[in-house]
Amino acid sequence: MDRDIKIFSGSANPTLAKAICRYLDLPLGQINLTSFRDGESYCQILENVRGGDVFIIQPTCPPVNTNLMELLVMLDAFKRSSSSRITAVIPYYGYARQERKDKPRVPISAKLVADLLNAAGADRILTMDLHAGQIQGFFDIPVDHLFAAPVFISFIEKLRLQNLTIVSPDAGGVERARAYAKRLDASLAIVDKRRGEGNVPQVMHLIGDVKGRTALIVDDIVDSATTVMECAKAVAREGASEVFGCFTHPVLSEGSVQKLMASKLTRTWVTDSIPLDEERRSRGRLEVLSVASLLGEAILRIHNNSSVSSLFI
Repeated sequence: MDRDIKIFSGSANPTLAKAICRYLDLPLGQINLTSFRDGESYCQILENVRGGDVFIIQPTCPPVNTNLMELLVMLDAFKRSSSSRITAVIPYYGYARQERKDKPRVPISAKLVADLLNAAGADRILTMDLHAGQIQGFFDIPVDHLFAAPVFISFIEKLRLQNLTIVSPDAGGVERARAYAKRLDASLAIVDKRRGEGNVPQVMHLIGDVKGRTALIVDDIVDSATTVMECAKAVAREGASEVFGCFTHPVLSEGSVQKLMASKLTRTWVTDSIPLDEERRSRGRLEVLSVASLLGEAILRIHNNSSVSSLFI
């Protein structure tokens, strides 16, 4: 290629960025990221990027606003440094759950973030397992939407789980669960979830048979873990012999690890799209699968102008 490929990382998940660079056999770009005493983000690129094909790896995970602002500042710095093309690699897209007006007089924050990224200088977006696929349409620039499914499915196949049923924790996740079930030659079950008092999810019905079977709950995000806990409880109540969880983005807000510990889940698998400290991993019985090679391969294909969608065929 005429343009040099350059990989840079924000401060949100440098471990993932380093793993991606190891896959690509490339050095991580040199950049100074800091903040002023009042909390303002500051960025200085420490190498020449003029004419380069730049990839900035920065999930907008907690602290969401800090990491998002840092990404915007980085995009602006690279744009003003005459980079040829800038791709924002956002393994976890914060604000994705605010993708529609579900109540009167509320914002569509996922669209606002898309506009901010575009205005800051991003030429394209590379992301993974968006909470809602239509978010791709919020951008006026190309979006490559990856799925963590190949990583999970490859791992699960090696476990050789018997009598496997894939469980969707709500109606919105049926398409995802169906894709897993098809690839793993498993049956499908769906939890009918309703919101009760205080917006707390309550399981009403389980559609499908899990009695005497191994249940695998799949979803894009585990945050408060309330939905997961209730879903696992319902599946176990219906006679599942063992219950596992498989979630792409481990947001895991306060109190969620305790809920996972108290749940019926035997084991939970997540990706490293969001960094997890060792304490939360061990306490929550969490096993982290890396998506570094998947993201690295996608970055390489974007740089070479070859197909990204063929990764999932």
